[in-house]
Amino acid sequence: MEKDLTGSIQGIRINKYLSSAGICSRREADRMIEAGRVCISGRTASEGDRVLESDTVTVDGRPVNSAPKPVLLLFYKPKGLICSTKKQGSAATVVDYLHYPERIYPVGRLDKDSEGLLLMTNQGTLMDTLLRSSNGHQREYIVDTDRPVTRRFLEKMASGVEILGTKTLPCTVEKTGPCSFRITLTQGLNRQIRRMCEALGCKVVRLKRIRIENLTADGLQPGEYRSITPEEYRELDRRLKEKQELPQTAMNSNSKKELHK
Repeated sequence: MEKDLTGSIQGIRINKYLSSAGICSRREADRMIEAGRVCISGRTASEGDRVLESDTVTVDGRPVNSAPKPVLLLFYKPKGLICSTKKQGSAATVVDYLHYPERIYPVGRLDKDSEGLLLMTNQGTLMDTLLRSSNGHQREYIVDTDRPVTRRFLEKMASGVEILGTKTLPCTVEKTGPCSFRITLTQGLNRQIRRMCEALGCKVVRLKRIRIENLTADGLQPGEYRSITPEEYRELDRRLKEKQELPQTAMNSNSKKELHK
């Protein structure tokens, strides 16, 4: 019997195969499979199909390399770029801007009007883990507003704000200037900080992400990027594994403790 890439005779699921090969996340792989863009040894793949070591996988007719060189870049996204792999109107995408020699894509999103740290990778499994909101990954931002930051504003932001039909999770918030504050989130609702501020009567003038877990934008200017260091990767991997093992109830408890620091 033939074994797959993981040493199992059952094979590896096609969406995981594409994710591990750095083609896309598992969710995006499922969409590509449903659209009929993926083939396994000449036949159109279906959801749940498995790939053996002897199989040839193609996407849009192009062979998939099962073991690409891992890439994880720390990129300071300037304002004006869209976090997408596909062109949307006249706005440039981060993929077009970087023009990296290997196929990479953004981990999560940083809206067009925001700037700061964005991770770019070809590691689909890592991307899936970081995007899973239940893992409570920390993302830190510096925010400038059009109105003075008051104590009451900080308390409301920290305790949770009603947006998009739900209340945001408790978070850490610290005043950094008359009209600016620092905030650390563990969830990723659409345009969350902007919506939170608008719900409390002010608008965001500038929003900059400065940290994702242990990774920071320190030393990078807008438009610059660098590869993650081995030390940074080991620490990130340690944190991700720790969060995956931590029960959700404990994570929620930790979030509440963080609020009172």
